Amino acid sequence: MLIPTYGRADKLARCLTRLANQTLERSRFEVLVGVDGRAEGAAHEQSDLEAADAARVMADTTAGSMRAVVHRFEHAGPGATRNRLAAHARGGLILMLNDDVLPEPDLLEAHVREHARRAEGGGPAMVLGSAPWIVHREDTLFDRLIRETSMVFFYDRMHEMLADGRADADHDWGYRHAWTLNLSLPRRVFEAVGGFDERLTKACYEDIEFGYRVWKSFGAPVRYAPNAVAHHDHRIMPEDYLRRERMMGAAARVFAEASPLCSGEVFGRDIRARAEAEYSRAFVDREGGAAARLRETFAGWAKMPSTAIDGPHAGALLRGLYEHHLLLKRWVWRSGLLDAAG
Repeated sequence: MLIPTYGRADKLARCLTRLANQTLERSRFEVLVGVDGRAEGAAHEQSDLEAADAARVMADTTAGSMRAVVHRFEHAGPGATRNRLAAHARGGLILMLNDDVLPEPDLLEAHVREHARRAEGGGPAMVLGSAPWIVHREDTLFDRLIRETSMVFFYDRMHEMLADGRADADHDWGYRHAWTLNLSLPRRVFEAVGGFDERLTKACYEDIEFGYRVWKSFGAPVRYAPNAVAHHDHRIMPEDYLRRERMMGAAARVFAEASPLCSGEVFGRDIRARAEAEYSRAFVDREGGAAARLRETFAGWAKMPSTAIDGPHAGALLRGLYEHHLLLKRWVWRSGLLDAAG
């Protein structure tokens, strides 16, 4: 499995500890950790060395007989780090994990089992595991929105479709669901498409673009394996969320330059066009006041307990709050797009 990491030594340690206690026989898997360093001056260089050394110590002390190797690379982003790690991989399957996930003991067995099932009935597939958000002790309404709506991922919609019969175990969720916090595929497929596009240096769209090429080259679907669980230990606060959206907007321009066909399918248009910039500027100017007011409301959700809307109508209220925040989300995203467009 491939785990890129930078600056989250404590979370990496917890992830490695969980991986050392998998039900899958340890001789059947290897863990490759890539420290995505920053070689921008002596201070950063020293910090990178310390991070790499700390990760090696963790691998040695938590892995036991598990094969775990730590590599240190020049800073190039998560996609490039995965590519460099994949060059050292020996297994038939590649599992990509975030460094901030807590795998259940049978995570690896569940991925192997799903690929074996798929092999009986067709070609290769990308297998997406479940990544439920960790519930924190002081759980807030904002935490609950992140966890139970589509603010970041679309697991809520997937579970809804499975529950009401609109999807089954063989449903193809599409390359837009190829989220690399818990995703596996055959190594030969990874190598055949050339891994990740290293022009996409942020953790934005690089997974979707990769999934798009896997789908185009192999017709490989994204299968969801709800029993392949790695809990996501990453708390997002309102300002974190908005910074991420602005980064997504700016990165969308790079994405469109690197992969115009995939970007065109994702957005339904060429976001590099002058008309897109003109629309974005008009939208940002027109809706600035409303976005500022929404921002205050939005921040307040992190100060309310998650139980603030408990009751029989909680689901509808959560959906309402999700819809309420979309103008702000779009305003921040388009602001980022304008940043990138100059």
